[in-house]
Amino acid sequence: MRIMLLLVLLIVGSVFVPVNAQDSTIRLVTHDSFNVSESVLTTFEQESGLTVEILRLGDAGTMVNQSILSRENPLGDVLYGIDNTFLSRALDANLFTPYESPLLESIDSSFAVPDNPVVPVDFGDVCLNYDVSTFEASGLPLPTSLADLALPEYAEMLVVQNPATSSPGLAFLLATVAVFGEDGDYTYLDFWRDLVANGVVIADDWTDAYYGQFNGSAGSAGDRPLVVSYASSPPAEVFFADPPLGAAPTGALTAAGMCFRQIEYAGVLANAANVEGAQRFIDFMLSSAFQEDLPLQMFVFPVSLDAALPNVFQQYAVIPEEPVNMAFDEIAAGRDRWITEWTELVLR
Repeated sequence: MRIMLLLVLLIVGSVFVPVNAQDSTIRLVTHDSFNVSESVLTTFEQESGLTVEILRLGDAGTMVNQSILSRENPLGDVLYGIDNTFLSRALDANLFTPYESPLLESIDSSFAVPDNPVVPVDFGDVCLNYDVSTFEASGLPLPTSLADLALPEYAEMLVVQNPATSSPGLAFLLATVAVFGEDGDYTYLDFWRDLVANGVVIADDWTDAYYGQFNGSAGSAGDRPLVVSYASSPPAEVFFADPPLGAAPTGALTAAGMCFRQIEYAGVLANAANVEGAQRFIDFMLSSAFQEDLPLQMFVFPVSLDAALPNVFQQYAVIPEEPVNMAFDEIAAGRDRWITEWTELVLR
């Protein structure tokens, strides 16, 4: 009787729970800033037959650390939002399984990552933002180099983020390393020593820096007219303004060597439960529908050559012609040491 009952339960269960039910769901592991238009995601789900579950794990650093710790039993199938400042950690941990999307043919070749298991999805430039009204009222010229920030005329004006706790803070630190170097008469540590003497404020994260210390945004409460943010922050100010604005209240300083280029990637997680679904989602992220949705959802730039930018980006965003770039292996070799040296100099 027990055997017969068990057989009945198995048969009934098989009717209501298909064997491949897990193949109809994929889990996306990402950071808190991820967003996509509901209509765009719904269309993908309808066309693919997949249901997407989104797991947000805090900032990019936290997301990567948790994903590495759970590698043997991953929290999801596909990961999006790891950038070039953290990618080496994931590669060293063999976090991804390779997948070469056919849509990579539409991607700007400058973002290609040969022999790496991830695909580029978007990019953004970490740049200094300034409050337009402050500089117009004072007549003070805008800084044209990182070195200018240490000049007396810009004393008590700058707020930056802690590179140990903030992605843009780390990007800005890497820019200073690349520009000033570690050897010679004036190194990146000498520059930071001068910034400290010039009254720089260190915030824990971007939100505190931009809305708590900066004075350029409509929603900010600070008194500092210079902040480390993004080249796409001015169009965001216009897009979200209520009432509408006729001009951006902030600008981005994009002179050569003043911005650090961040590139975000996606990859199929090693040991994923739904590898095929994860691959289809990566194809979706490289499609025109997702690429053109990116700017007004996460205020980053698409990597697809076929993607059109929205009008507010065309009017108010500036893409730096000579941003600072740093190779993955160089970042991997120096990142932890640079953060330690910075912490000992600036915070202690």
